[in-house]
Amino acid sequence: MAPLLTVKAIALSERYTQFQTPFRFGAVTVESAPQLFVHVEVEVEGHGRAVGASAELMVPKWFNKDPRLGIEDTVDQLRQSVAMARGLYLSNRKSETAFGLHAAQIASQVERCAAVGIPALAACFGPAEIDKAIVDALLRAVGRDVFAGMRANIIGLDARLTPDLGDADIERFLSARTPSRQIALRHTVGMLDPLSSLQDVVRENGCRYFKLKLSGDPAQDRDRLAAIAAALAALAVDYQVTLDANEQYADVRRLETLVDALSDDPALALLAGRLLYIEQPLPREATWNAPLGDLGTRFAFIIDEADDSYGAFPRARALGYRGVSSKACKGLYKSLLNGARAAVWGEEAFVAAEDLTCQAGLAVQQDMALVAFLGITHAERNGHHYVDGFADTPIEEAEAFRAAHPDLYETSGGRVRLVIRDGNLSVTSLAVSGFASGVVPSQVGPTTTASTQGIKEYGT
Repeated sequence: MAPLLTVKAIALSERYTQFQTPFRFGAVTVESAPQLFVHVEVEVEGHGRAVGASAELMVPKWFNKDPRLGIEDTVDQLRQSVAMARGLYLSNRKSETAFGLHAAQIASQVERCAAVGIPALAACFGPAEIDKAIVDALLRAVGRDVFAGMRANIIGLDARLTPDLGDADIERFLSARTPSRQIALRHTVGMLDPLSSLQDVVRENGCRYFKLKLSGDPAQDRDRLAAIAAALAALAVDYQVTLDANEQYADVRRLETLVDALSDDPALALLAGRLLYIEQPLPREATWNAPLGDLGTRFAFIIDEADDSYGAFPRARALGYRGVSSKACKGLYKSLLNGARAAVWGEEAFVAAEDLTCQAGLAVQQDMALVAFLGITHAERNGHHYVDGFADTPIEEAEAFRAAHPDLYETSGGRVRLVIRDGNLSVTSLAVSGFASGVVPSQVGPTTTASTQGIKEYGT
């Protein structure tokens, strides 16, 4: 039986993160963003108190792409989301399982955020980050690693939010997981990234998976994909690709033009034969009014930004989508439940691993552990690419991560950074007590414990 717990304290803080190169996706170019840190103190029945932590970059203009909002407005919405979630979790004094705490609050969180104009995707950010910290604290309290803990369903995951599943489906899925020992890195080619950089990526890191950003203009995207195909062919790498439109295709007609080019254009033939799926082509709202029809039989499509609720994946599947993205910033419980759905539905359904620039340290490790547990073999990884290693993280913290996870980090170019060997990232050292981190929460982020005073906190 999953342990019951109560949340005693939640501390929130930020650290500024400067990118080394601009990241262009959709209609926005990101050059910097704040990284959120969450420290939670819980009391676990029979095990006493423990502190857990989580971290995530608050990326502007992704959770909410409303053109009327500025970049800072969208980051402030994420801060509000976390503040509201903090208030809800602290107000619940009833002992619950880790998942039970989430399930008890998520509807109120979405409703309260909607009342002040925060969309569901952004509303889910706050609970997602607090949930990760709670899981970290729970695992530390009972002395288990995330892989063994999840297999035993220590979080108390059940079907109360997913009526299309049964509790037995979820238990079978969790208990049958055999986590991947390494994850192949899928290198993002942003809209501003020079194609000449592909040579360095292949030669230095051995990457063979690539995620290519699209602009939403079929002609422009066709020409750019042809150039990328030629560049990869010249490197003689045995590659596979995914395409990500970040909601930029205005309608199905334009999307059909791109798909026709992928199907018929000789310059795209090799790339199209190595295409795994196309991610979130249509605006999230338009997704639900536009069945893919024949397009969904020609290539696999997945949703990402449209994945804003527990019912999104089944709705998308009914429209011809075969997959959904896993991102820890959207909620680890939703990723796990979508994994259970894919297992029940069979080979045509899948969960893909995407990344919203998880930074070196806690953020990337917790997301990678989730990916590995789901059994996904390759994942987009942006943090190593657009940010210079641990960037402005204090050297003591960066060195603590390097010492605790020597298979994952090394010192290079004067900074601690991810180790990429033959295109792969190791997850072996993530099997430690807690949620994928051998560095204790007191050493992570601008705050030290969940009750620390003098830090920047949001709300009460």
